Amino acid sequence: MPTTKKILMFLSSFLTSFGAFIVVCSMLGTQEWVSSRIAISDSSSNGSLIITYGLFRGKSRQEFSHGLEESDKDFGVLEKLNTSSQRTLHLVTILFLVLSLCASLLSSGLTFYNSISNPYQTFLGPVGVYTWSGLGAFLIFVAMILFVGNTQSNHLSKELAQTLYPVYPAATYGGATHSYGYSFWLTLLVILLNVVTVVIIFFFQKARYQRKQEERKPMESAPRDGILF
Repeated sequence: MPTTKKILMFLSSFLTSFGAFIVVCSMLGTQEWVSSRIAISDSSSNGSLIITYGLFRGKSRQEFSHGLEESDKDFGVLEKLNTSSQRTLHLVTILFLVLSLCASLLSSGLTFYNSISNPYQTFLGPVGVYTWSGLGAFLIFVAMILFVGNTQSNHLSKELAQTLYPVYPAATYGGATHSYGYSFWLTLLVILLNVVTVVIIFFFQKARYQRKQEERKPMESAPRDGILF
């Protein structure tokens, strides 16, 4: 049966790792990843397209100083990207997020298991928690970088705009500005929660090691004759 200290430490880690799992779920399900304002100008229209989207769904609207505006549109991101390079990179971003979700779930499972048991297998103990929490933080960081790269360098928002409004040729599109929403910045919270999970287990391991060292000292300092007797 685990000690009270171990139960409290691993339950705390369970809360942080399960919190990371919940946050990744919300990131996958919300649309506030990025909002892009794309300038557009031709002989009949002048203004901006505003596209706000997440990993799966998005919405767009027009703000024109002159010209006829279309009604707001709701769209599926993957449906509009078709077979472009932007679609491939977007799918890879989703894959890394799903893998991070699985890593957080495994980490939370291990921390809860350790709070009620003393597993003999090393990979079911703190080593497993280190592995899955560290992997979860790494995967979410890679997903964050991939999404930024796809948006900034691979012109994801412009690709969506051209498929949403095919009436405007590519030459009419101007510069784009991007504002990242709360769904995107939740990646930092996931990294923080995974790091906190690792730190809690590290301090538990350190305290246990120090306690074992203190228990050995009386035996090492005892008279040899007394030990033999």
